Amino acid sequence: MPAHVLIAEDEPNIVESLSFILSREGCEVTAVFDGRAVIDKIATMRPDLVILDVMLPKMNGFEVLKWIKANPELTGMPVMILTAKGQDKDRKTAEELGADAFVTKPFSNREVVERVMTLATA
Repeated sequence: MPAHVLIAEDEPNIVESLSFILSREGCEVTAVFDGRAVIDKIATMRPDLVILDVMLPKMNGFEVLKWIKANPELTGMPVMILTAKGQDKDRKTAEELGADAFVTKPFSNREVVERVMTLATA
């Protein structure tokens, strides 16, 4: 069964790139463009993995991550942070909030695919 990946990213080029590389690996991909839409989408579908940008409109990625990790119904849902904000404090915040992986932009396609496959099939 293909892994279902929910991408929360407000840059269409990155969504297109991620969708392409993950679909090529057999993943089913759904994309949303703001933080609040992630919560709405999770309510209607149960992705195997969420890829979250930090800088999202309406609700930032850290707020979404905190919501996911605090929700008992979503226990075990892996979240990968994908961000241009690669400073140590952002990495530390992501780890403290329970992110399962942290990847900085620009990213390596191979690294993203490897992390997604590891997390989505764990």
